[in-house]
Amino acid sequence: MTRLWAATGECIARLDEAGGAWTVELMLDGSRAQCLATDPADQDTIYAGLRGGGVLRTRDGGMSWHDCSLPEADVYSLAVSAADGSVYAGTEPSRIFRSDDGGGRWRALDGLLELPSRPSWSFPPRPWTSHVRWIAPSPHDGDLLLAGIELGGLMRSRDGGRSWQDHRPGAQRDVHALAWHPRAAGRAYEAAGGGAAFSRDDGDTWHPADDGMDRHYTWAVAVDPEDADCWFVSASTGPFKAHRDGNAEAGIYRRRRNEACQRLHGGLPDPLPSMPYALVAGDGRLFAGLRNGELLESTGQGERWWRCPLPDDDLPAIAALAIAAGT
Repeated sequence: MTRLWAATGECIARLDEAGGAWTVELMLDGSRAQCLATDPADQDTIYAGLRGGGVLRTRDGGMSWHDCSLPEADVYSLAVSAADGSVYAGTEPSRIFRSDDGGGRWRALDGLLELPSRPSWSFPPRPWTSHVRWIAPSPHDGDLLLAGIELGGLMRSRDGGRSWQDHRPGAQRDVHALAWHPRAAGRAYEAAGGGAAFSRDDGDTWHPADDGMDRHYTWAVAVDPEDADCWFVSASTGPFKAHRDGNAEAGIYRRRRNEACQRLHGGLPDPLPSMPYALVAGDGRLFAGLRNGELLESTGQGERWWRCPLPDDDLPAIAALAIAAGT
């Protein structure tokens, strides 16, 4: 059985697949769920980040939810470290909190706010503020942490978030998504408003990865768990196309060793009319969650795609997507 979790912007959805058939259960309706994180050690433990509601946690697969009493209300990013189990929450205004007991107690990692670039952080639709759009703890080192500010830069910590290095050389500043390779230590990936980038040195320095791409507003990123040189990003021509109803003019791109980025066509409309807001890979499968609520699946490093037959078109949108532990 495959289990996915999705945040729709309004609720959380649990998607279960067995024998090719999908079931969908919606929960936390009206919660304005923005993001989520699965616990790598426990299939039934999930964290949900809400706009205006902080962080909620379930330890029973969504049957009940507990308020984790995060000090800030507007949560834009969540992560659970595969290295040491720490839970991280990123908020608007830009702050990061860490819990070492599963969301029971939080401590602010306010060394982030001491960075020289902080006065320049500004989210264009609300220029008086910014938010932590993505948090990526290394799966290989519990002290190594990446964080993306929208809009402000890609920051790095080597001591579990107590202190931070400012925007890393070569990275894009309008960070939308970050990923580590689960097996190849040191390899990291970025999707951002100005394009994609990758790192081979634990996120210290970054290299552009836009060759072959005909659109550079990238949003989601995923990496093949078996191949650190094969990774995927979604992209559109710009923010207005990506985030408004109509034709997003979007695509899913694959980059492999010694190859330029390639827009994937097999089974997909070209271009995609709805933006892929989420990409997630695991167990030989790649999923894309779209702004219009569709779920797409691929195998074979993205060569062929098809639409997952979700019942009754239950999902109004997919803003974030995660695979449950053990899937």
